[in-house]
Amino acid sequence: MNNKLTSTQQGFTIIEMAVTITIMALLLFTAVPNITSWLDNTRIRNASESLQHGLQTARAEAVRRNQNVSFWLVSTNEGAGLDNSCALDGDSASWVVSVNDPSGHCDAAPSTTTSPMIVTGRAASDSSARTTVTTVQSDNTTAGTRVTFNGFGQITNTDAIRKIDITGSDSSNTNYRKLRITISTAGLVRMCDTHVTNTSDPRKCPNSDGNGIE
Repeated sequence: MNNKLTSTQQGFTIIEMAVTITIMALLLFTAVPNITSWLDNTRIRNASESLQHGLQTARAEAVRRNQNVSFWLVSTNEGAGLDNSCALDGDSASWVVSVNDPSGHCDAAPSTTTSPMIVTGRAASDSSARTTVTTVQSDNTTAGTRVTFNGFGQITNTDAIRKIDITGSDSSNTNYRKLRITISTAGLVRMCDTHVTNTSDPRKCPNSDGNGIE
């Protein structure tokens, strides 16, 4: 007896392929805004952590040296990093820690003797792009560009930055995180999230730090 084996090959029909492509396109269309917001929120977090690190470095260095050391917000040429064209800028995510005003000398080598006596610095890079930085002094209105710490780690300058808000560049996007860094008179640096309202959540921003900063 001869057994005949038959086989058939099956694949996608044109209709099945069209339906699959349509579904994938819809899924991608839905996912892209969420991915974009996620990337922007990651940049907001990166910028906030960088600024917090700069402030903490300035305070620690002031205590270590028993000398006034300042944290400065500075402008940079886009994509150029810290260079000597920098100027003080309260809306920037780039910063320098130094003893003296680093304007025009942000690319100088770290030194304990040559002005501006730079300790370290960091330019806002792609990791903190598409972010908006806003600073205020203790009056909660006037922008600031520096915080100076003394050998006890306390703020010494009357025009010190007391609050830094960091969020995305698109004011209409309600999915952005809005992080805040506060600096108390005692020099304590804290990051919080203004969207958190639960009073038991440690990420919640304080209503006031006792110095008029809401």
